[in-house]
Amino acid sequence: MAKKNQNLKRDRFINVAGRRVQKVLDSLDSLSKCANRNNYDFNEEDISKMTKAIKEKVRLLESSYTSNTKTTKNSFQF
Repeated sequence: MAKKNQNLKRDRFINVAGRRVQKVLDSLDSLSKCANRNNYDFNEEDISKMTKAIKEKVRLLESSYTSNTKTTKNSFQF
């Protein structure tokens, strides 16, 4: 019974995590469209703030898998 439960949890992880990773990748693709200088005005500081926030969230994500700490929801502002 324990092995069956373990397989169900693994299958659920693969399904849910796969969809969520794809959403993140799609969102990053969408964000990259803002790099078009014909449509948007931005500077190096803006880019730095965005990438710093994204990198910090990825760092926290990695940490949550190794130390079982929960990530908190953050909001981003320029």
